[in-house]
This record gives sequence, structure tokens and C-alpha cells, in this order.
Amino acid sequence: MSTFAQRERLLLADLLETAGPEAPTLCEGWQTRDLAAHVVVRERRPDAAGGILIKQLAPRLEKVMEEFAAKPYEELIQLIRTGPPRFSPFALKQLDEASNTIEYYVHTEDVRRAQPDWTPRELDPVFQDALWSRLERSARLMGRSAPTGLVLRRPDGQTAVAHRGAPVVTVTGEPSELLLFLYGRQSAAKVELDGDENAIAKLHESKQLGI
Repeated sequence: MSTFAQRERLLLADLLETAGPEAPTLCEGWQTRDLAAHVVVRERRPDAAGGILIKQLAPRLEKVMEEFAAKPYEELIQLIRTGPPRFSPFALKQLDEASNTIEYYVHTEDVRRAQPDWTPRELDPVFQDALWSRLERSARLMGRSAPTGLVLRRPDGQTAVAHRGAPVVTVTGEPSELLLFLYGRQSAAKVELDGDENAIAKLHESKQLGI
């Protein structure tokens, strides 16, 4: 049975393949080759992937990333398609779904929305609800360094507090768009911001959202 994580994984692989290794992405400083290497290292090299979160391990992560980015691009795409090896924690279906649904959705949009002719995807309500569920659980972590108070609101009125503080900015949009905003893709997210004008400007330009 297909999962959301698996669906987004395959879509990302297709987009990376179509775009080629030197296309832009929303990840600052990364082309598609770099993004593909990141995805593969995260799943297949846990000894290096810790550098994503732990600053002291970042030099090793950078070295391993460079090694994978130097591989043939087609090989990286195939590694993404085939998924994590059996020894990887992500090989467990439940963990893959919990950890990779957002990861692959965001990176899919990193490729799509860096193109000049991109258009929003039509996402089904079940997937939007799944994204909202994950967003509620991760909002405080991802918004912990926001420069203002930050509330996320769905069009139906459901809300999640990402950061307590004043003044408060309320960001309204579909869960998929709120995720992109909270993960540092503010300029590409289709959302509406309400609150103090200066606070909105600070939040829109902030580099502090996300991990």
C-alpha cells in the first residue's frame, strides 16, 4: 500500500530527473544535485546525517555530501527511488511515514517552486489533514526562533501556536502552504499574514524559521 512519504519520494525523484543536475532549488546555495545528495545522505549515512542538527558534526556532513554530490546524478536519483537500505531506521514503514512525509513534500516543492513557470499543486483533503497533524506537532520546534509571536491558521479556523510573543502575526493558509512558510520558504508560500506591519516584515524576511 502506498504511503504519503512514498508518493512524495517518487514525485521528488521524477522532478529531480526531469530538472537535471544543475537546476535551481529553493534551498539557498543548492542546485538539484546538492538536494539529491542531501536526501541520499540523510537516509543512508546516519554517521554523517547528524550534522544536519548538531553543529559539531557539520564538517563531516559537508565532506560526505561532497562525496555523494560527485557521484553520477542518475545514481543519486535511483538511490532516492529505491528508498533507504534495510539497516536504515527509515526502512521501517511507520518511521518513514512519520519522518519523511514532510521532508519529501517540502523538497518536492523546493524543486517545483524554483522554476519560473510553477503552479500550485491540487492536494487532496486527506493529505492536507495529514500535513496539518504533523504541523501541529512540529510547530513549536520550527517556530522557536521566530522574531515575533506566530500563529498558524487553516482556512477552517483551526490554529496552532508556533511561537509565543508579542506582537503576534497570524499566518493563514492551507496546511501545505503553512508548512512551507514555517520551514523557511516564506517567499514561495501562498499564505496571508495579519498583524503589525513591522512584525510581518520581520517574519517574512527571517532566516530563523525551520531547523
